Amino acid sequence: MVLSRFWLVIFISSIFFIVFGLFSSQYYSIDYVLNGKQGEPLLIGEKYLKEVPKFVQDSVQKAEDKTFIINKNEKDADTTYIYNNQTVKIYSGKQKADGLLPMTKSSLFDLILPLIAYLSFFCGIMELLIISGASEKLAKKLSPLFAKVFPSIPKNHESISYMTLNFSANFLGLDSAATPFGLKAMQSLQELNPDKDRASDAQIMFMCLHAAGLTLIPTSIIGYRAAEHAANPADVMLPCIITSFVGTIAAFILVGIKQKVNFKSASLLAALMGVIGAIVGLLFYVNSLDLIGKNYFTSNLSGLLLILIIGGTLIFSFVQEKKFVEQKTTIFDTFVTGANNGLKTGVTIFPYVMGMLVAISLFRNSGLFEIIANGISFLFAHLGVAKEITDSLPVAMLRPFSSGGSRGFMIDAMKQFGPDSLTGRLSCIFQCSAETTFYVIAVYFGSINVKNTRYTLGMMLLVDLICVITAIFVASWFF
Repeated sequence: MVLSRFWLVIFISSIFFIVFGLFSSQYYSIDYVLNGKQGEPLLIGEKYLKEVPKFVQDSVQKAEDKTFIINKNEKDADTTYIYNNQTVKIYSGKQKADGLLPMTKSSLFDLILPLIAYLSFFCGIMELLIISGASEKLAKKLSPLFAKVFPSIPKNHESISYMTLNFSANFLGLDSAATPFGLKAMQSLQELNPDKDRASDAQIMFMCLHAAGLTLIPTSIIGYRAAEHAANPADVMLPCIITSFVGTIAAFILVGIKQKVNFKSASLLAALMGVIGAIVGLLFYVNSLDLIGKNYFTSNLSGLLLILIIGGTLIFSFVQEKKFVEQKTTIFDTFVTGANNGLKTGVTIFPYVMGMLVAISLFRNSGLFEIIANGISFLFAHLGVAKEITDSLPVAMLRPFSSGGSRGFMIDAMKQFGPDSLTGRLSCIFQCSAETTFYVIAVYFGSINVKNTRYTLGMMLLVDLICVITAIFVASWFF
């Protein structure tokens, strides 16, 4: 219900703001809202040739393509004049996001189709885990711990193995694998849910732990920093881990209090200490490496472990081939069955993803997000917050809405202020240590047709806020 109302609010308010901007002459044309592409120049006016400055008249008529550009530098927006049929169209600035119609198309071709491909492959692998008995073995080993965190889940339930794989994939920065594992976990948890339209406690806990985005190897962030020629692309690795770990612990405590989880359990505390010890040990090892060694280690660890998971599943399936024979199937046919289920899941979640992304597109293109972001940055600046921090806040504010949008702000911050500036580094930590909350809720709950998400949205946004505050303190401490 909360997500539905939020969707309506940003959709309707964006439309009203766009219409108001057109009739108040704030916008010359609103066609870009419907048909424009991200990064394209915006049409801000059209004049007869004689109405533009004389030097523009001369330049635009002499140019072979009838185009003249001024203010072409990194900080100022280009102003482009295009002469055609006695009139000159004037473009300036860049579009923030794809328009409504291109977004509906790109949500299918650029997002859902690749996601369906990932889902099909990894759901095929997960089907092998089920039939071979590997998921059952994993669930048995982890049941004592998960029973403390998810008391409503029966002992040895298959959802335990799926959640473990999801957390592991997130931990290693394997987004393409994390989503299929997570969707399978939600579907498995839905089987235990007595009210199919209402999110269960176990589903909410899983989603909120997922929201903190605990990541050990921020591979993509390191890659973007390397592309921007950072002195040490991996220097944000430790701050990212600390920030996301604090967010994960905060999510567990906040949701645990709400769900009356027993925090005094010895096994729970032992597991927590074990995770902390493993993270600290790995950090000490990575910190002992030189720059090339760090880059080599971080770029290969995640991929190697993913290959080992796939290879281990196939080998275990071969060893347990008799179980497939008992089910009157083969290993490959089982994989195909799982892949087909992944395909169906991808088709199911498409309307949820498309509807959310289109609303966010309108929100950004209307200018409302920019006004809100600038207002918050202005408020923080007057509260004495350093300019380096306020300059990075747009990444934090857009992250819950759009991963691609916040990534664009992050790259822009590194280009404008430098990858080794506090703003550039903090933007990277914001991007790494939180989740695309609205997209994740739409995908995960949409896949199982849960209408009432209860307090999931509010709790996930609170976790995002905790990650933002932690990132500021950690970045200021480190850099």
